[in-house]
Amino acid sequence: MLSDERMASCISSVRFTVRITGSWQWTHPDDTGRQGDLALPAREHLRRQAAGILCRHSVLDLAAAHDAINSGLSRIGCAMPGLEVSGMAELSVAAADRALAEEHDRRQQAADLEHGEELHRLAQLQQVLADPDLRRVWWMAQFPDRFNDLGSLAEVLGGLPAPQEAQDDDLRGDVRRLTDGLVTALHTPQQREVFLQALVQTLTALGHHHLTTAAVLQHRPHDPGSTPA
Repeated sequence: MLSDERMASCISSVRFTVRITGSWQWTHPDDTGRQGDLALPAREHLRRQAAGILCRHSVLDLAAAHDAINSGLSRIGCAMPGLEVSGMAELSVAAADRALAEEHDRRQQAADLEHGEELHRLAQLQQVLADPDLRRVWWMAQFPDRFNDLGSLAEVLGGLPAPQEAQDDDLRGDVRRLTDGLVTALHTPQQREVFLQALVQTLTALGHHHLTTAAVLQHRPHDPGSTPA
């Protein structure tokens, strides 16, 4: 039996209280010279194992830490050649350690929230700066007395892309970018009509009749007098 020990959790300053019950056996019966000092390396082996497991767990999730440490310690390990060791552990958490972990968790959540808000703000700014029209309006609102410097800003930004939608998976993002570029390249009504006809045929072949109907309803004939493609 090992006495209660304090071992660090995933937050080094917050600790579990651990009691380990161990068992060991010497597998070389002909070698009796080491029988007297087996307990020391066995205990040290179990301590190292327990510490290595608990440092990856939070005291706020005691059940997960308990399952992990007992799964690890119950497997027979080799503390040294000929010495097999296994064990079980009981975990508890002092009120002060739990309070520290809860405070750390609150601060981490606040930091994550602040970080998320900052990323959202920067994404909105990128959206504005990537769009020439929005960029012009933003600059006029921010620096009404420096309108002549807008050209320098545009030169510095170069081809700044608009931020990608966070919820897009790879396929959705690729399709979105492809269709955006294609629609931008369609300059005449005849080109748009050809595109819509191809889209309707594709949706019909795929069996998406509700999307086919929507595409047909949004289809409009080209403007009279427009230049053919």
